[in-house]
Order: sequence, then C-alpha cells, then structure tokens
Amino acid sequence: MRLLPILVLSFCAAVAHAAGTPYGKPLPAGETVPVSQAIADFEAHADAPKRFSGRITEVCHAKGCWMMLEDDGRSARVMFGKHDFYIPKDTTGSAVVHGVLTRKELTPEQVEHLSGDSGKGIAAEPVEYRITADGIEIAS
Repeated sequence: MRLLPILVLSFCAAVAHAAGTPYGKPLPAGETVPVSQAIADFEAHADAPKRFSGRITEVCHAKGCWMMLEDDGRSARVMFGKHDFYIPKDTTGSAVVHGVLTRKELTPEQVEHLSGDSGKGIAAEPVEYRITADGIEIAS
C-alpha cells in the first residue's frame, strides 16, 4: 500500500515535467489557440483569459519581464502580469501562456523603452498585440 502514493507522486512529477517549465500561476485546462489565429480573429479572442501558444522569439534583456510569442508570422508581446514573475533572459522554444489578449497603442517613450530592452535590437511597433499573462509553460 505504501507504494501507491509513491507511484502517484512520481507520475504527477513526470506529467508536470513533460508539460514544460511553469512560471507564474498554473495554467488552467482548456483549448489552446495559436497566437496567429488569435490575432487574425482578434474580436473573438480578446479581452477574456485564454490559453495561447507560439514560439518564443525574444525575451526582455533587462529583466526577463516580457517575451515575444510568434506563430505563422504574427506575434504578441507577453507581459508577466505587473512584473509578477520573470523568465531567464536566454529562454527559447515554444510556450503556452494563459492571459488576456489586447491591442495596445504605445507612446513614443514606451516604444523607446521596449526597444532598448530588446537583446536583439528589434524596435517595438507603435501598435502591438499584447497578452497579459498570469502563467506560462515553456516546452522543455
């Protein structure tokens, strides 16, 4: 009988590891929408918490407080709440995020700030899609 709890815990740890490295809150179950599809059908996917997926193309070089999530040529900046958590600056791979998709018009100061935090020297767009995430999972 003592073996059963050990097996259950081992299985849960293996499943958690297979899902990816979590940051922030655990992701709720549900449909995951590729970020390109969410942007293409913005009105259907905006302003409500959902799961979005894509490939990490960039991470804030200053603190690791945001990342760019791309799929099929469309991308969104993923902010980690109000700096609720951070990810390593060298993070790459694919990710699933849970958050709210919005379209944000940036001030010239915000464009300059975000462009300066880019480790790749990529200029921020004056209007961008943004996901404010409460949790993410990065594929191992």
